[in-house]
Amino acid sequence: MKHPGRTTLCFVILVVYSSQVTATWNIESTVHPLDLQEHELAEEEPLRQKRAVATSHPTAKEYTVDIEISFENASFLEPVKAYLNSLSFPIQGNDTDPTANILSIEVTTVCRPTGNEIWCSCETGYRWPQEQCLHNLTCQEHDNAPAGHRCNCLKGLPPNGPFCQLQRDITLRMSVRLNVGFQEDLRNTSSALYRSYKTDLETAFWKGYSILPGFKLVTVTGFRPGSVVVAYEIRTTTPSPGLMHRANELVTQNLNQTYKMDYTSFQAVTSNETRFSVTPEIIFEGDTVTLVCENDVLSSNVSWHHVGKHSDIQNGSRFWVYTTVLNNLTSVSRLTVFNITLGDAGEYICKLTIDIFEYESRKKINVTPIRILANEDMKVTCDNSPVSLNCCSEINVNWSKVEWKQEGEITIPGNSEADSGSSCSRYTLKADGSQCPSGSAGRTVIYTCEFISFHGARGSKSIEVTFTSVANLTITPDPISVSEGQNFSIKCISDVSNYDEVYWKTSAGIKIYQRFYTTRRYPDRAESVLTVRSSTREWNGTYHCIFRYRNSYSFATKDVTVHPLPQEPNIMVDPLEASIPCTGSHPFMCCVEEDEDYKVTFQVDALSFPAAKEVHGKQVCYKFNFMAKSIVSWCPKHVDLFCHFTNAANNSVRSRSMKLNLVPGENITCRDPIIGVGEPGKVIPKLCRFLNLSSSPTSPVGGITTYKCVGSQWELKKSDCISAPINSLLQLAKALSKSPSQDKKLPTYLKDLSVSTDKVAHEVSSSPGNLGAIVNILDLLSTVPIQVNSEMMMNVLSTVNVILDKPILGTWKVLQQQQTNHSSQLLDSVERFSRALRSKDSTVLSISHTNVQMRGMVIKSGSPKPYKQRFVFSDSDLWGNVAIDECHVENLQPDTSIVTVAFPTLKTILAQDTQGKNFANSLVMTTTVSHKITAPFRISMTFKNNNSLGGKPQCVFWNFSLANYTGGWDSSGCYMKVNGDSVFCSCDHLTSFSILMSPDSPDPDSLLKILLDIISYIGLCFSILSLAACLVVEAVVWKSVTKNRTSYMRHICIVNIAASLLVADIWFIVASTIRDHHYVLNETACVAATFFIHFFYLSVFFWMLTLGLMLFYRLVFILHDSSKSIQKAIAFSLGYGCPLIISVITVGATQPREVYTRKNACWLNWEDTKALLAFVIPALIIVVVNMTITVVVITKILRPSIGDKPNKQEKNSLFQITKSIGVLTPLLGLTWGFGLATVFQGSNAVFHIVFTLLNAFQGLFILLFGCLWDQKVQEALLKKFSLSRWSSQHSKSTSLGSSTPVFSMSSPISRRFNNLFGKTAAPQGPPSSDGNLVSSGSSPI
Repeated sequence: MKHPGRTTLCFVILVVYSSQVTATWNIESTVHPLDLQEHELAEEEPLRQKRAVATSHPTAKEYTVDIEISFENASFLEPVKAYLNSLSFPIQGNDTDPTANILSIEVTTVCRPTGNEIWCSCETGYRWPQEQCLHNLTCQEHDNAPAGHRCNCLKGLPPNGPFCQLQRDITLRMSVRLNVGFQEDLRNTSSALYRSYKTDLETAFWKGYSILPGFKLVTVTGFRPGSVVVAYEIRTTTPSPGLMHRANELVTQNLNQTYKMDYTSFQAVTSNETRFSVTPEIIFEGDTVTLVCENDVLSSNVSWHHVGKHSDIQNGSRFWVYTTVLNNLTSVSRLTVFNITLGDAGEYICKLTIDIFEYESRKKINVTPIRILANEDMKVTCDNSPVSLNCCSEINVNWSKVEWKQEGEITIPGNSEADSGSSCSRYTLKADGSQCPSGSAGRTVIYTCEFISFHGARGSKSIEVTFTSVANLTITPDPISVSEGQNFSIKCISDVSNYDEVYWKTSAGIKIYQRFYTTRRYPDRAESVLTVRSSTREWNGTYHCIFRYRNSYSFATKDVTVHPLPQEPNIMVDPLEASIPCTGSHPFMCCVEEDEDYKVTFQVDALSFPAAKEVHGKQVCYKFNFMAKSIVSWCPKHVDLFCHFTNAANNSVRSRSMKLNLVPGENITCRDPIIGVGEPGKVIPKLCRFLNLSSSPTSPVGGITTYKCVGSQWELKKSDCISAPINSLLQLAKALSKSPSQDKKLPTYLKDLSVSTDKVAHEVSSSPGNLGAIVNILDLLSTVPIQVNSEMMMNVLSTVNVILDKPILGTWKVLQQQQTNHSSQLLDSVERFSRALRSKDSTVLSISHTNVQMRGMVIKSGSPKPYKQRFVFSDSDLWGNVAIDECHVENLQPDTSIVTVAFPTLKTILAQDTQGKNFANSLVMTTTVSHKITAPFRISMTFKNNNSLGGKPQCVFWNFSLANYTGGWDSSGCYMKVNGDSVFCSCDHLTSFSILMSPDSPDPDSLLKILLDIISYIGLCFSILSLAACLVVEAVVWKSVTKNRTSYMRHICIVNIAASLLVADIWFIVASTIRDHHYVLNETACVAATFFIHFFYLSVFFWMLTLGLMLFYRLVFILHDSSKSIQKAIAFSLGYGCPLIISVITVGATQPREVYTRKNACWLNWEDTKALLAFVIPALIIVVVNMTITVVVITKILRPSIGDKPNKQEKNSLFQITKSIGVLTPLLGLTWGFGLATVFQGSNAVFHIVFTLLNAFQGLFILLFGCLWDQKVQEALLKKFSLSRWSSQHSKSTSLGSSTPVFSMSSPISRRFNNLFGKTAAPQGPPSSDGNLVSSGSSPI
């Protein structure tokens, strides 16, 4: 403080004392007045209680007293201060007050005269109140001022007088090193050593640090190695460095020298001094963040450290540290982090160092990324409707601003506004047609909302907006005028490609069903085409093409004129066929159900005649009287007549042909005014409508009746008449199938059909025509692709129940005799209706009638249940169960319907199999799924086993593609298990299933089947071992037996025959495994096995053919000699090339239709495609060729030509080949002769057993007759294994003969072979041949 006045020096001292008194007493400070120029300083400072108020209790209390002392001479100040510093405290009380002790006396404030003013400053440990400091004022420094503190003087007095205040307490964390060895007991706070060290050190510390201003206490907190580092804490005010050094010296002096305290090792870290702040509080990625450390200790030695990165922070492009002293009051250090990242998050340390003091503060900061939530990409129609784009930050904070930017091919601005109370921004735009380009697929504009924080962080989100102009539609320009039955199409083109919906409507507002139009999208446009293949009068009118995009609609209109014109099926002609005498006449008539302005003519050959019109109620008929004399020039003759209808649009249609036979009059025997005339045996069809001209409601109006002339009378041969009510329903069904609003009309029609069918049930049972008409109606309506609800399905099944009733089954048999496929047609119709069934009201579907039952369920999302349904028909004594496992059900889409329909009587009317001996004898159950099945699927069924007629049950399904798409029973994909009175079936597909009884098929558990299996597998084992042995023998003796070309080629053939048969047998075992274990999912493996069996078995035969052709070539074409390489090339081409071609053609021709393999075995199909002939025919042809070659060769050998003298070795090889062919070829031919016999239905079990025996031991035949019967092979083996004794005996017994060790010389069989194949003087070899073919108890044949 500076103040003009006298040159008097004054200072204030603070006295702390304690007193123990029993009475309350007041003490006043001793005040020496300081005369100032303006006024006198002569006031009393009241007593300030430091720790407690004085009470009547006899306990010690501490008091603080401020005393102001003035000196006339400034030189008195220092001696007084020195004297006060030399005092030892506490000072005991005097005689006046023995209970009071002086604890400390400290100088707090000194005022000095300076010129005409007085400057007041604070002593060490004291400071002026912060609010009184002057920012731009400096005063004279003195040595005892604390380091860095600059607020020591002020101008003007504080309100309470010129008294400096004691600084706030701080805790100094100190450490010092003792140069003594560290002992582990110093870690144990309860050890004697620890307590001794602690006591001695704390005593020295108290003595040394008590000089510090505001000293409270000192405590040793622990010891650590190096040598012994003492950690302790001091509670005091901020001391000056000089005072701290003086206190440290006192500590060293007061401590026993045995501790060897190192004076230079004192370190101090202060707390409660540094103020650490971070701006902003919420830090976003990209913000500029400022970390500020403030300390009242004035020093620029500040460092920053990032704990996570373990490094000091230096100035750089993103970090900047700036330290300054603010207003001579505070040290301020700022760390600025520019564009902060997530990696910059963590704990930061700010450290200020001055002398031995370290002022440290820590702060952890978190960096949050800016996350913006916005609309999904949008499509906007340029119809001037407002559209809002919204962006919101994930964290609700105040943002500096939100900016919207756009980038794209067009510019459509908008207005942004912030939502109050949320961190959201809305951008509203309007686009009109002038801003959007027309005729394009839509232009895209990217709108970006950018949120900017107050500290520079930016977060953005882009929204892609596609602007589409309102569609301009262009429709077919030409006028559309057609006649009934003709087709037409209307094309509607939009100049933009975006749309949400396209549909067509009539002028009456009725939507056209979707099956009539198709819509396609192109990059720059879209088009919808309405196509009507056969127009009716319902299509006459105005049609609207509508493109909808969001709430915008674009329309185009087209008028269609449909002119009446009867269709050929609706033109009723009479007669269909007639006979007249050569000079006679006959009336012809064409009738329609409408009276329109038609021009009608009759055409006879190239002549045209006008017709006469007659109206009978609603029926209009056009007549023409044919005169034979005037029209036909010769007789007999066949003439075709037609009537032509031409309408106002000059379009015409021709009726069906009316056939007229001109015959001599003497040949005519049958005469009837309605049916007509005819010669014997003549068959004439007649429309039922023209048989009875009465207008009775029950008279037939549809169908055809056929008559035959027998003798002189017309006899009824077949009647397919349809009653008027049913014929009316049939005509309505035909019209409905072509109606533009068929989906609206179908529910009502099905209800009418159900009611009408029930009413005319007696007519249906008496007329196959009525029954066939109802089946045709159901088939026609089931093709209408709409969803079927429960009520519609109930009406369908009600109709089916009537036509499957037992009294009508006889009528069904009449239809079967006519070779129609109405039963298959009915089943297919019910399946189509079932697939279209959708139920929104219930998850369980159930409909029950006497002759048909339906059960089903709808798959809902969540945990689907397994599908289990049971059907019981007590009247028919039949039952059945259907089950689909949960694992298969859960693979279906939600809201999928599974529907099963069971028929107890349908089994009797479905066609039998191709042989006519297998028949269904159980329920027929059909299961359908409304959505496409993508995963492997399996259905299990249980049927009642009605085996009263005997035979083997078989699981079958109705295959609509068999028998030229008329349908038939098929067993592929199913396997069966019989358990008492029930038959269990499991199939990997869905359709109509039943049990087929096959009387001629052996039971799988029969003795014959078991015997055949045992023979097959034992024989195959011998065959495979024999073939392997043959290949081993050939490898051992190869060099010894292939010294000439003929012998070389022979053994080439034998090796390939054995190798082919070995591979074929292995594949046969694979095929049997697939069949026996019911691996129904391995259809590909079955096809592969069948292909390789076919190929390698054919290779066996073709190598036999190669062997025979080589023999024929060597004996017949003696003078022609080809090289070994050419012969090998021909042999391999014939042996493998031809079988490959045949096999590939067979699989390529049959597998696309899935009729390559059998239904119950992996072998070539016989029932459907006769693919087995692709093996049997080549094999038997080769057998015949080889037998022929054998006869020719034997004849050639027995009667050699002149000059035909091959060398000895060549001749011996030729004899070996001849014997091989001569033995193996009959065996193979005989084998497949029996094999072919097993193909036919009803073949005897003997054929199966003989074929299985011969076929299974083919490998053994190859080893014996193709390999070991060769004399050279025997000699080579004997020589190879050094069997000299056997070799000697062998040479004696075979000298010039052809017998072998296998067949003794004395054996009759051996003698016959010798007589057949050569003379005793000429060496010759036994036949070497081959054999082959698939064999098993369940033979592939």
